[in-house]
Amino acid sequence: MQKVTHSAYLAEKKPVAQKLLGKLLEKYDYANVLLTDSDAKDYRVGKSGISVAQNNRFVGKGMVVKVYDGRGYAEYSTNEITEENIPAMLEKIERSLLPMGERLPEGVEEAAYRKLADEPCVLSEATEYEIHPRELGDEKIIGEIGRLRELAVSGDERILDGVAMFQYQEYHKLFLSPNRDMEQSALYCCGMMALLASKGEEVKQSFRGFSNLGGAELLDGMERAIPQITRTVLDLLDAEPMEPGVYECVCTPEVTGMIVHEAFGHGVEMDMFVKDRALARSYVGKQVASPLVTMHDGCAQREVATYFFDDEGTLSHDTVVIDRGILKAGISDAQSAMHLGTAPTGNGRRESYERKAYTRMTNTYFEPGSDKVEDMIASVKYGMLLEEPSSGMEDPKNWGIQCMVNLAREIRDGKLTGRVFSPVVLTGYVPDLLKSISMVSEDLELGGCGACGKGYKEWVKVSDGGPYIKANIRLG
Repeated sequence: MQKVTHSAYLAEKKPVAQKLLGKLLEKYDYANVLLTDSDAKDYRVGKSGISVAQNNRFVGKGMVVKVYDGRGYAEYSTNEITEENIPAMLEKIERSLLPMGERLPEGVEEAAYRKLADEPCVLSEATEYEIHPRELGDEKIIGEIGRLRELAVSGDERILDGVAMFQYQEYHKLFLSPNRDMEQSALYCCGMMALLASKGEEVKQSFRGFSNLGGAELLDGMERAIPQITRTVLDLLDAEPMEPGVYECVCTPEVTGMIVHEAFGHGVEMDMFVKDRALARSYVGKQVASPLVTMHDGCAQREVATYFFDDEGTLSHDTVVIDRGILKAGISDAQSAMHLGTAPTGNGRRESYERKAYTRMTNTYFEPGSDKVEDMIASVKYGMLLEEPSSGMEDPKNWGIQCMVNLAREIRDGKLTGRVFSPVVLTGYVPDLLKSISMVSEDLELGGCGACGKGYKEWVKVSDGGPYIKANIRLG
């Protein structure tokens, strides 16, 4: 295993950032600087062609400066980081940004905030990998995912087409404050395979995502999953419409992850507490789930969202959100925590140096239990095994959930019958669903091939997952 090498760009710009910080601290009670350097690339092979391109959402080099004047905060971002620009930066902050609180619309009051905690910390960390995608090269990556696509589409004459994709991001961040000098570098990779199959006029699609905190060794896992993806897309050709109702359901770790993320993850983002947009705020200390449920967010598990400190300089750690069914805590950025009088949990994340920090999930999951998957299925009189989540929406204000699952396999008298249903809509009131969880497997799987938006924007990488769970769920 090798560690990701720190950024030469950040090393070059660090003296400028240190000088800027020193100038700011001559005038202001507190200031910090975050320097970022991120590179990301996408690869795609399908019948329509081959593409290799930068992922502009996750590419960028720049700096964001945060200043505290004794009452509130102002931020300034730029990608023009030179010593010659320091006077212009200082003037912009002093004359344009900090006085904004004096020009608020009528009826809007400026909130007063205290100074951020700044315990001493010197840190230099990096994640590990086996094969760096840049060392492998574009041609070999395209060749490999093209080979995987050919393997998948040649598995059955009913398969019309397939798409294979691969993505990597390498990011570097440097955080400086009066007492902190912290640097981190991380590499993760994501992949996806999708197959289209037909039977008469019926066309169905199946897909599978892959991710790791590491390098292009991820491609090996993609190949091992081809038989499962092929089986699923062919099974979907015989799928029937789902009869609406409440069913005993066994959820795969991917579906569990969607429930964790949509049903409860967004609902405990504490910037929503500040805006009174989350019902969870009034349930801290109360039972919201089965005693079998313990939920975490943070970097106890190593996946695509793992980091050593967040974009506000708070060290990452494991946050227990639900402890044996009791809601213990939400997750927060520094400013939301300050407003609520709580400690920040290290969840302040920015889409880029040009964007604001919001409370965002990282690696969010349910703890494993002690049940065997075969025992869980055997315990179902009549119900469904839910597979392949596709999308979800949540309503933190009212704790509603609506998610799409691509496939449900019928279970009758403890056995899979071979009968399948698709598409499947999962709905309900979050506490009812979580309190109905009656079995939890000993497995633990997380994945993060997609990205999460704050509403419709502010995209960041997250992962979610957990064990197989058995619950009563309304399907339609």
